[in-house]
Amino acid sequence: MVHSRLLATACLSLALQAAAQVTVTVNATASHPIPTTLWGQMYEDISSGDGGLYAELLQNRAFQKVTPGSDDSLTAWGTVGNVNISVIADDQPVSSSLPNSLELVVPDGATGAVGFSNEGYWGIKVTESTTYNASFYYKVPQGSNFNGDATIALQSSPGDVLASATVPISGSQTEWTQVAAELTPSSSAGDVNNVFTVTLDGEAAAGLTIDFALFSLFPPTFKDRPNGLRPDIAQALVDMGPSFFRLPGGNNLEGNSIATRWKWNETVGSLLDRPGRPGTWGYINTEYASSSDFAWISTKTLRSGLGIYEYLLWCEDAGMEPIMGVFAGYALDKTSVPEDQLQPYIQEAIDQVHFAVSDASANDAAALRASLGHPEPFNIRYIEIGNEDWISEQAAETYGAYRWNAYATALKAEFPDLQFIATSLVSGPTLDPTPTSYDVHDYRSPSWYQEQVYYYDDFERNGTTYFEGEYSCQTDRNGDRWAYPSVLSAISEGAYMTGLERNSDIVFAAAYAPVLNHVNATDWTPNLIAFDAGNVYLSTSYYVQQLFAHNHGDEYLPSTLPERNGTLYWSVARNDSAVIIKVANLATTEASLTFQLPFDSVAESGVVTYITGSETDSNTPEQPDLVTPQTSTVETGATFDYTAPGSSFGVLVMGV
Repeated sequence: MVHSRLLATACLSLALQAAAQVTVTVNATASHPIPTTLWGQMYEDISSGDGGLYAELLQNRAFQKVTPGSDDSLTAWGTVGNVNISVIADDQPVSSSLPNSLELVVPDGATGAVGFSNEGYWGIKVTESTTYNASFYYKVPQGSNFNGDATIALQSSPGDVLASATVPISGSQTEWTQVAAELTPSSSAGDVNNVFTVTLDGEAAAGLTIDFALFSLFPPTFKDRPNGLRPDIAQALVDMGPSFFRLPGGNNLEGNSIATRWKWNETVGSLLDRPGRPGTWGYINTEYASSSDFAWISTKTLRSGLGIYEYLLWCEDAGMEPIMGVFAGYALDKTSVPEDQLQPYIQEAIDQVHFAVSDASANDAAALRASLGHPEPFNIRYIEIGNEDWISEQAAETYGAYRWNAYATALKAEFPDLQFIATSLVSGPTLDPTPTSYDVHDYRSPSWYQEQVYYYDDFERNGTTYFEGEYSCQTDRNGDRWAYPSVLSAISEGAYMTGLERNSDIVFAAAYAPVLNHVNATDWTPNLIAFDAGNVYLSTSYYVQQLFAHNHGDEYLPSTLPERNGTLYWSVARNDSAVIIKVANLATTEASLTFQLPFDSVAESGVVTYITGSETDSNTPEQPDLVTPQTSTVETGATFDYTAPGSSFGVLVMGV
């Protein structure tokens, strides 16, 4: 998530006054087809997997990667009534991957409802007539003659019970057993300040000690997938119109150390077998199932509920093509696996790819996928080897010296039909074998995006293609970081994207990054989509991405080129029935354009959809719809005029 293109950019003084009338002459002959993969998404689990895209509602549900007895180990958990709870290193854990459990001690003389609560990820949204699936494992280590019920409930902050169910608890159950219940509220909560509770009758349970493990509370999920995704976030991602999804992330793939790298095989199968790992953005992953400033776990653990299988199913459900990364022997502590020790890590990558793309009878990894319910291989063409292997001198040196060669050679031999993407700088080091594709990352300023609209125009057409795998306008004109995308950042990105579309003969894919952010656990700004426990907030940049993705075009039509370092940019595409013109106006005043189309049957009217506003306008949780797309009819024809509002990005579509 750092700048990867090392270019000297000139200081630009923007001309913000109205430009003279611009005439754009469009060529009838297309220069090239536009790749179907051009616009998509890159996912990095930065405070956005657990408590976000992954639908699990309980935080710290399995006490993964915490220190038993510490305050942090009980993050999100609290007591109900006069009881004691603590996280213990269980001498008979629910599984070897989940060694910790929650111990409940009910003292003698207890009365009333006693137990514990979980506050979720900054709240739990409770909606009427919605079924929530709750479960947990328990055992009574010393045994007892207790036989009773535990009440599982959703409660509001004042203590009102919104939904409840009972499950049997037996004192003779000295081995782990799972219980489950459905909770269906009859009314919606007024806010998200709600908790999940498990309680017993204090008098009946007095003197009892019970161990609990692997709690879960799931709402309905996207496409009703078990262990699936939060529907409103998933739907927002789908509605953007992405054609691909890069997974499982960038820095998150590498890990903070070799030992804590993302390991695909620890993210599949039963949740009991997913140990979690320290994430690279301040929390524990649950695909490991997760936390952050997810402040609740200082050791920063990801918990593994959202693993490789869930990612691939998500791509399939959303109609996206996966672009899958493999760990390539480098971690963020600037450690590279020595060349003579690399083979096990290469085999790990080979197995990961087999899991995704091979016939179920081919090997154990593919058979594992089939056993999970997906006998058919997933549709993958692109494998990315590493991430940002320019991020340090050590990364660049070892990638060029041996890591790229070792991985690319082995993977190509095993998977000759796949394409492999390099993650070092285009400018060097020289790689052997020569990459067919590079991943380029850019987090920059408005003026940089304006200056670089023509970046790819000057690239040699030699068979090499490019994946603009991460980009976003981070700062305002003064260099201050945006908290949320603004009108200025969005239209700056839109201008740059016209250059990507013009050069889509060599740029085969591009993705804004990061895509998601929990507003209560922000580790990076700006982000495409913000969310909290109850809502999703779409940004100005989201709408520009959506306008490009929904108005893709099949082929690019050359036209009069925009002025370099100007304030007005456009690109022209067409499909079987329409001409599609995208216009970014970075000036704060209107810009007038005349388009001359080389077709006899252009419709007399078309539709323009655009965003505009003050440069600093942003959609925020306080003003989520300050800037939204507007649509109007425009007069068109073989020659027509269009006035682009100041600070705007728009798409004109007219039939031909």
